[in-house]
Amino acid sequence: MTADTSAVPVLWQPTPETREATRLAGFAREAAARRGLDLDPTDYDAVWRWSVEHLDQFWADVAEWSGVLPGVPDDRVLTRRGMPGAGWFPGTTVNYAEQALRHATGGATRSGDVALIAVAEDADPVEVPWAQLREQVGAFAATLRRLGVQRGDRVAGYLPNVPEAVVAFLGAASIGAVWSSCAPDFGTRAVLDRFAQIEPTVLVAVDGYRFNGRPHDRRGVIAELRAALPSVRTTVAVPRLFPDEVPDGALPWAEAVGEPQEPRFEPLPFDAPLWIVYSSGTTGLPKGIVHGHGGVVLEQHKQLGLHGDVGPGDRFYWYASTAWIMWNIATSALLRGATVVVHDGAPAYPSVDAQFALAARTGITYLGTSAGYLTACEKAGIRPGETHDLSALRTIGSTGSPLPASAFHWVYDAVRSDVFLASVSGGTDVATGFIGSTMLLPVTAGELQRPMLAVAAAAWDEEGRPVTGELGELVVTEPMPSMPLYFWNDPGGVRYREAYFEPWPGVWRHGDWMEVTERGTCLITGRSDSTLNRGGVRMGTADIYAAVESVPEVLDCVVLGVEQRDGGYWMPLFVQLAEGEELTDELRDRIRAAIRSQASPRHVPDEVLVVPGVPHTRTGKRLEVPLKRLFQGVPPEKAVNTGAVDDAALVEHYVALARERGTR
Repeated sequence: MTADTSAVPVLWQPTPETREATRLAGFAREAAARRGLDLDPTDYDAVWRWSVEHLDQFWADVAEWSGVLPGVPDDRVLTRRGMPGAGWFPGTTVNYAEQALRHATGGATRSGDVALIAVAEDADPVEVPWAQLREQVGAFAATLRRLGVQRGDRVAGYLPNVPEAVVAFLGAASIGAVWSSCAPDFGTRAVLDRFAQIEPTVLVAVDGYRFNGRPHDRRGVIAELRAALPSVRTTVAVPRLFPDEVPDGALPWAEAVGEPQEPRFEPLPFDAPLWIVYSSGTTGLPKGIVHGHGGVVLEQHKQLGLHGDVGPGDRFYWYASTAWIMWNIATSALLRGATVVVHDGAPAYPSVDAQFALAARTGITYLGTSAGYLTACEKAGIRPGETHDLSALRTIGSTGSPLPASAFHWVYDAVRSDVFLASVSGGTDVATGFIGSTMLLPVTAGELQRPMLAVAAAAWDEEGRPVTGELGELVVTEPMPSMPLYFWNDPGGVRYREAYFEPWPGVWRHGDWMEVTERGTCLITGRSDSTLNRGGVRMGTADIYAAVESVPEVLDCVVLGVEQRDGGYWMPLFVQLAEGEELTDELRDRIRAAIRSQASPRHVPDEVLVVPGVPHTRTGKRLEVPLKRLFQGVPPEKAVNTGAVDDAALVEHYVALARERGTR
């Protein structure tokens, strides 16, 4: 692959000095010297080829460079290469919390330096020094031990993006307990669909949160969760809206961290479970995805350190809720010795430029956000570079959905002409990126730069052949250390294999459409499945259907998440009503209210539209992906196999709607 970018506008170009100064070039230089490799450390494609062809060498060198597992010989890195079930670093021990807090003991940073900066809609920023974070984690871990929590037990958080979430997570990880979290904007049913599966012993829950300037009381939801989760022995109450109230029998947060102390870290096997995150729940209950301590630690040193060039002295921010893997990844900037800015609030409150105002106020060097937010800023016509002091800002990260070319141009015109725009695509499934950024290569409008190091990514056609210059399924043909250890409650790994390794056994199929250009750049055009992905927060259609089916006037429904060519995202809900019913404003409001309260307010549909019926496959599944493709402009004969539809005549109604919408 060449770096020729003549076909598309180049918006940022690294200088030779920039390339040489990157952490990636330094890492490659050290690896080449250690191994006697003929490797240009500033040639990304050459370094990438070495990384995927010699996974054992690459990951041994990452383990050495990061200081996580120095001295591991190559033949003890990847002892089983197949997927799923690759064997990584057997016989080694890693504790994520210990790695995240090692910067509090001196060395790269001083213990008095800031680990977290907490920002909220209704308060000034609060700084949490490294030493304080470490002592609070030690206190919470001691409380968990006192409560009888043991290695492998689950600790669940129903929390916004606040320091208490970071402390609780690291406290659980330090003793070998398994963390899992949901954001407080999830309704009771959506939370129970996740937490009931994993049977947590401790629930850390907030009494409410603020969003768009409004308080949201969650005391009732907490009561319902406690009643419906018999495994929970202790609820730790985190105050936010009602600081003087503590639920009966709950342990106040202040007491849980009331005895600051040095944490005691359990030495854990490389593949010990760290956290459980969740699939979108497109079919049935969301799947509990289990990641391991060692795999996450090394992947984040690679992603944040080598690709993001993040290290001590950086102030790292990514707008995320605790329900999105980007919260886990943002927290992982602690592994790199960076200060993490945690943001409890709406992405565009009190005005659309809120995140840029926050960057100016707190000196953010790496501002991560969603493609939807950058597109909204572009459409609002704001120019943050002229209204805010963004002199500290070095990198803007974007993920969650494809970033259109126009938004690339807006960043370089309205924010800063010399900022590095890092468009990244990955997944909750691997807690990292597949396709991403590097300061060794130019930034071109509308494109992602390359597959990330040690990610053997390609676009495959339906026959399993690599394709260039056309859309294909994003696949990964070699294992990654942060691939799931397993799914929770999945004996024999049946659901795990079905989720990623069909139709090609041994090859990871991610569920994204991708095009690899002749120049080696990549374009992600959206999901090839029916996952609803609004602003990076993924939810399955099953959650929506469960809510809508509680409305008696609705007989059937189908919801679509349609990525649009201009970077927008359209989420319509089509409803078939019972005989004699009409879609009044009152009924439409009740449908939306049901989704808001039972599933997620982030996934309330943009429109509710009446249809004569909902087409299904002959096995009874709603025809979600084919209908989505219709509204993305795919010709009907290619989008829908009518021979597999229970009532092919119904499809014509959606074809007509797609034509009316101008998508064809």
